[in-house]
Amino acid sequence: MRCSAGVLMPFEIERKFLVIGREWERLAIARTRIRQAYLAAEGMLSIRVRIKDGQSAALTIKSRGAELRRLELEYAIPTTDAEALIARRQGAVIEKVRHNIPWQGLMWEVDVFTGDNEGLVLAEIELDHERQPFDLPPWIGAEVTSQRKYYNGELALRPFRSWASSPVENVA
Repeated sequence: MRCSAGVLMPFEIERKFLVIGREWERLAIARTRIRQAYLAAEGMLSIRVRIKDGQSAALTIKSRGAELRRLELEYAIPTTDAEALIARRQGAVIEKVRHNIPWQGLMWEVDVFTGDNEGLVLAEIELDHERQPFDLPPWIGAEVTSQRKYYNGELALRPFRSWASSPVENVA
């Protein structure tokens, strides 16, 4: 997509699913420990700071909403700056271990949450376009792409452990 200045805009096209069981664990080829926090998560944009394995950090600006296609801009920053920003966050720090799992030519990311979101396990797949076909691995459960509460910005404000009811809802 191009903005009015003719510049190509970076978008992510991502689908989210609940994970069933633990069969996926043996397929993981990489793991990354992630700590992230939200500096702003209101209106049309969220601003996030993320530290990976305590070694690298990034500041990310994303369009908000539980949509398949979202604007995403990411900039590397020093880890010390990221730590200072995390201290000034809104809501809880999101802590998770991300597992990369190749499946039929695509890379799935399975996030196992800890801390305030312990017990939640989500799988994500990034696609090249909205109608890209893909096969679901057997460990994929209900799709939650359209459910805002499963997005990290929302989990920072209303952590999984605070949910009173079952995490699975009917998806429209």
